[in-house]
Amino acid sequence: MSTPWDDLDDRSRQAVDASVETFARIRPALDAVRQDAEARLRDAFAGSDLVPLFFSSRTKSVESFRAKASRTEPGQSGDGPPTLVFPKPLAQIADLVGVRVITTLPEENSSAANLIKRQRSQFDCRSDREKDIGSIESGTYGYSSRHLILRTIHNDVVREFQRQLEPDAKPTGNYAFEVQIRTIFAHAWSEIEHDIRFKADDPRAWSPHFDRQFTATAAMLESVEHAFSDLNENYNRVRSYWDPDGEGAAPLTAERIREVWQTLLPHVDRKSRDDWAWAIELLDAHGIDTTLGLVELLQADAISDVRKALEHRYSPGPDRLLDDLLLWRFGTDHIDATAEPAGADSTPRRDSLQRRLAQMRRYRDQQPE
Repeated sequence: MSTPWDDLDDRSRQAVDASVETFARIRPALDAVRQDAEARLRDAFAGSDLVPLFFSSRTKSVESFRAKASRTEPGQSGDGPPTLVFPKPLAQIADLVGVRVITTLPEENSSAANLIKRQRSQFDCRSDREKDIGSIESGTYGYSSRHLILRTIHNDVVREFQRQLEPDAKPTGNYAFEVQIRTIFAHAWSEIEHDIRFKADDPRAWSPHFDRQFTATAAMLESVEHAFSDLNENYNRVRSYWDPDGEGAAPLTAERIREVWQTLLPHVDRKSRDDWAWAIELLDAHGIDTTLGLVELLQADAISDVRKALEHRYSPGPDRLLDDLLLWRFGTDHIDATAEPAGADSTPRRDSLQRRLAQMRRYRDQQPE
């Protein structure tokens, strides 16, 4: 099984061998650069609201360096011998040192990248690429990651590495390395895909079906990521409703009631009419005029109890369910506040509420203490 190095001509092979020998000699010093880069990136996130799941880093192995340094491209004349893609691999290969920042949700990738790029006293960002843009624009699925090329600035650990690399040159402390930012799902996919596609012991062990499976799993993972992002967004919205000094203090309008209802109870939405002014009247009758007051009323356990107590033949809409929840909490006060006067000639609403309240009381009496 041949490798790119095996296919080199004698002149290119000698150049690559010399670079590999130098890389093997200075790799321990380069590994110190790797450790320092990861530590500085960890420190950049300390105290931040964004907390990555984990960090990892690696210094390219000698074998991997040889393979990348051996890459060739057609000669400029078109009919000449192939030329090395990296004639000066120690200076031209930007991922000899790589750091990974693994996040939970896709939207955190952008925040992480921006936070890193703000560390201008330590790093200069030389490149910033979304590696999934091509897949999105082509309508396909695949690898997804944010790649930054950072350059250290007057770094003493880098200076020591540079002294070992070129003893006669003045060390600058500037060195480029790669940072990959991706979600835990994209990380798992890329690790498995890389092991099978690029690190297989026998490259003949391949089938086009593997490509289909990788594409399918990438699509599924993207759907999972979007679902978790939606879940996290909804959770943060609901959590904000419980803040008495923030969103919880927001006054109830028809639009606000609809928003809260559709967030908490999307499965109990209106089938017709989109006017929620009726809800304001019901809630005002009990002095519920803030978002916090509404979410306190729309609790899942209360809704379950109401459903069990009334044994609805049909799933109630928002108007009936809100009415029942207020009746569950306030009892006869709700009847007196929202129904016809007791002595009126016709009292259909009062009669209906009293029947439902009696059912609720029987249900409560049957529950264990």
